[in-house]
Amino acid sequence: MDTKTILNEASGRMQKAIDHLEEELLNIRAGKASPHVLNSVMVDYYGTQTPVSGVASVTVPDAKTILIQPWDQKMLRPLEKAILDSNIGLTPSNNGEQIRLTLPPLTEERRKEHVKQVRGEAETARISLRNARRDAVDAFKKAQKEGMPEDEAKDGETQSQKLLEKFSKQLDAILDRKEKEIMTV
Repeated sequence: MDTKTILNEASGRMQKAIDHLEEELLNIRAGKASPHVLNSVMVDYYGTQTPVSGVASVTVPDAKTILIQPWDQKMLRPLEKAILDSNIGLTPSNNGEQIRLTLPPLTEERRKEHVKQVRGEAETARISLRNARRDAVDAFKKAQKEGMPEDEAKDGETQSQKLLEKFSKQLDAILDRKEKEIMTV
């Protein structure tokens, strides 16, 4: 393997870790209504587990409300049950045509729990970044044994460390932004 291939592979893995972190953070409620809170909710649609967005239109009419309009009225009860069973901390209100989820204001204690959860997700992403760097360094050492010049291998190791630092800064920026979003009342 050459230097460029090893570094591109490490960079790709690091970008996937950042993308995954951003995706996970969308599911953490920060006080504002977002349809992403329902990403993990699966509803029984004629025997098949289907995401809420697959059986209903999900809209956010205001900052504290999520509106779920099922395409099939028979789905009201299963949707309501799925939301209650999902443990997302929201109670559905069904008016016979649509389901309304009202987000209660986050308490200080709940905000701190969310920040802990965000930091946990960020730490998992950090571990993925470090693993990608470690694998790149190992690949350079292996390539050196297979004939890559020593100075090229050492340069590659240095560049993989710089990649880690670059992606770590991105991760820190994402973490700071999400923590501010959660702690803003």
